[in-house]
Amino acid sequence: MMVTLLGATTLVLVTLAPWVLSAAAGGKNVKSPQKVEVDIIDDTFILRWNRSDESVGNVTFSFDYQKPGMDNWIKLPGCQNITSTKCNFSSLKLNIYEEIKLLIRAEKENTSSWYEVDSFTPFRKAQIGPPEVHLEAEDKAIVIHISPPGTKDSVMWALDGLSFTYSLVIWKNSSSVEERIENIYSRHKIYKLSPETTYCLKVKAALLTSRKIGVYSPVHCIKTTEGFKVKSFPPLFLSPVPFTRVENELPPPENIEVIVQNQNYVLKWDYTYANMTFQVQWLHAFLKRNPGNHLYKWKQIRECENVKTTQCVFPQNIFQKGIYLLRVQASDGNNTSFWSEEIKFDTEIQASLLPPVFNVRSLSDSLCISIGAPQRSENKPVIQDYPLIYEILFWENASKAERKIIEKKTDVTIPNLKPLTVYCVKARAHSMDEKLNKSSVFSDVVCEETKSGNTSKIWLIIGIFTVLLALPFVIYAVKVLLRCINYVFFPSLKPSSNIDEYFSEQPLKNLLLLTSEEQIEKCFIIENISTIATVEETNQTDEDHKKYSSQTSQDSGNYSNEDESENKTSEELQQDFI
Repeated sequence: MMVTLLGATTLVLVTLAPWVLSAAAGGKNVKSPQKVEVDIIDDTFILRWNRSDESVGNVTFSFDYQKPGMDNWIKLPGCQNITSTKCNFSSLKLNIYEEIKLLIRAEKENTSSWYEVDSFTPFRKAQIGPPEVHLEAEDKAIVIHISPPGTKDSVMWALDGLSFTYSLVIWKNSSSVEERIENIYSRHKIYKLSPETTYCLKVKAALLTSRKIGVYSPVHCIKTTEGFKVKSFPPLFLSPVPFTRVENELPPPENIEVIVQNQNYVLKWDYTYANMTFQVQWLHAFLKRNPGNHLYKWKQIRECENVKTTQCVFPQNIFQKGIYLLRVQASDGNNTSFWSEEIKFDTEIQASLLPPVFNVRSLSDSLCISIGAPQRSENKPVIQDYPLIYEILFWENASKAERKIIEKKTDVTIPNLKPLTVYCVKARAHSMDEKLNKSSVFSDVVCEETKSGNTSKIWLIIGIFTVLLALPFVIYAVKVLLRCINYVFFPSLKPSSNIDEYFSEQPLKNLLLLTSEEQIEKCFIIENISTIATVEETNQTDEDHKKYSSQTSQDSGNYSNEDESENKTSEELQQDFI
């Protein structure tokens, strides 16, 4: 019991020892820091906090951290025994998409309790820093080179380096009027500036997919060059016309545009001076999003190389579907101008919409129109990747009064027309996409004459007449079929032997024809037969009659006279034959 009491007393003293020592030294209990903030800009991780008691000096601060899957807390590198209220822990290798937890405490003679910082995900917490900007001056333009935020080996934006979009604010140094330019590439050129003028600008980056907008870069200023000038000098000798001399380089071509003619593109531009040679280059627009120099990625259009006019023509099929950049340069053999302003060239928007091909089929009171895809020169159908609607004009060839219908279908019927009348049709296509806003020219005119209005009646009469002619044959065939079916599936019953003997002696037609009249034996007079045949038949007949008479005489005497008369008759017949 005494030992237990002594142990408890020792434990209490040990627990109170730091407080006793602190009190003896005149110290106070240190409080935990408050309002800890995490600032992440690009790949820089900064912690800031406030002291809980400003009157207490010589206090240090330390952080511990914990990542997912860890049970223990680990000391945060770069944030141990910090005397200020700020520390940098950028050296810590973290998964920027995983949540992290932090603890902070204050330390002096004694230690405060831990203060837990709200957990956070570095990528969500991160802000986009200012991009790096480099400027080049021309006579009426400024070339801007932009490097993406972060370091070259940035971890935070490793997957988004090509997704940055940039915007800038530019103004004359002598004026406060600002101009904003949105959605520029990493290499951008600002045209139509004043020569020998100082311009200032600042740039910021953004990630639209992550809804992050960065901060502006420091302000950069640059002065444009003197530019192209033509100076006049007094005439020499007797020449009444002053001569000119060119200073600096040639001016670049201006007002570049692309139009469509048939299946070709026509690139046009303006230039002040004659006897010049021009060349045209193109570049994939998406390459502009990549940081770096793109000077060696431009490609020459062969049809627009060393042309002497202010336009060139090239076929549509040299460009696949996509967005391109075009630029023009002038030269006179010795001098070369700057490249012109780069224009965006979208093949889907610029490509001409060809007129539809259709087939017309006439009926008595209507025209049936089948619309198909247009054909290129090599007889290949043109594939349109966007929906179309069709405008169809038709009119009587004699009146020229046009009527119009709009259809989305490719099979169209024009009803309620006059029979035996020539109608003419033409059509064109319109894109349904408002952004494209394109229409084709009208197709060639196709004329077709409608058929007679009685055609349907004639065919109806012919059909009825055909049915009437075929009806007897059908009825006969049905009867024959029914008779065969009855014979095969429903045969007649076999009669008794007595009836069969009787009917077997009858002609076949008597079995098929049922008559209500009693059958009568028919007698025939046979002439010109041989004597032998007659005698035989007579003898057979006499014998039959004798048998019959003898039998009947035994039954009744009433028939004796009849027998005699029959005998006499037979004898008379015999004499007649003889």
